[in-house]
Amino acid sequence: MVVDTLFYHATPALLILIGAEAVYMIKMHRHDNKDMLSTLGLIIGRIPVSAITNGLVIYSYTLIYHSRFFTIPDTYWWVWVMCFFSDDFSFYWFHRFSHQIRFLWASHKVHHSSEKFTFISGLRVPWTSDLTGNFLFWAWMPLIGFEPYMVIFMKSASVLYQFWMHTETIKKLPKWFEAVFNTPSHHRVHHGSNVEYLDKNHAGTLIIWDKLFGTYQDEIFKPKYGLTEDIKSYNPFVIAFHEWRNIFRDIKKAKNIREGLHYCFKPPGWSNDGTTKTTRQLQSELKVHKPVNGVTS
Repeated sequence: MVVDTLFYHATPALLILIGAEAVYMIKMHRHDNKDMLSTLGLIIGRIPVSAITNGLVIYSYTLIYHSRFFTIPDTYWWVWVMCFFSDDFSFYWFHRFSHQIRFLWASHKVHHSSEKFTFISGLRVPWTSDLTGNFLFWAWMPLIGFEPYMVIFMKSASVLYQFWMHTETIKKLPKWFEAVFNTPSHHRVHHGSNVEYLDKNHAGTLIIWDKLFGTYQDEIFKPKYGLTEDIKSYNPFVIAFHEWRNIFRDIKKAKNIREGLHYCFKPPGWSNDGTTKTTRQLQSELKVHKPVNGVTS
């Protein structure tokens, strides 16, 4: 399969980058064995899940393609360009909603769980994302006529591109590149748990989507990586199911069905009694208390 071939050829380069960065981190006394081992556990745990979900994704896209509105030939270069932009646009909205809908965040939270920002921590992948239907954000592509293998290939190419962004060893790139493409600097912001950085820079390959839709934030100070409330566990099973457990706990204490649904589909941090806060609420409070000419409002 073309996707398997893509990752097969990329693996040596990925391992070299991971190894080189690990040597650098050890030299700088910043290497974390526990964090690395928990990430490896998540990667290994993902393998049997992927064996099932990859088939589900391919079957779903193929089924949708049989009911396509048009037939888009894959023999023209401009079709592949269209496919690239369509995939990147889909990723932006999948990624943005994964931060704004708690049901989706329950899976995506795994990727943000590390307090380190390295190539290896960037490989923290959720076990439940495809099972909860994240792949459906791309379903419109086979529906309008892109062949399923093209969609999956572009999704895989996007994942490979995003791998190199998970590092602190690359600072700023040329301004023209930073203006158009997603970079380590942009993505460090995305992984920051600082209130100013929450829910920013959702881009896959092109940062232009964030600039167009108002979610762009420049890197103005070194981020604190991880979650606003860290999981405090290196157990892969705890990390993988942490937010699902929290959701079920909140639904259980809900006073009615509506409140239970809110705990599931409202933004992360929403609570009926205001004991926990969403990103929007936290950022609104930050603006209120931010000093203006040395005077707080």
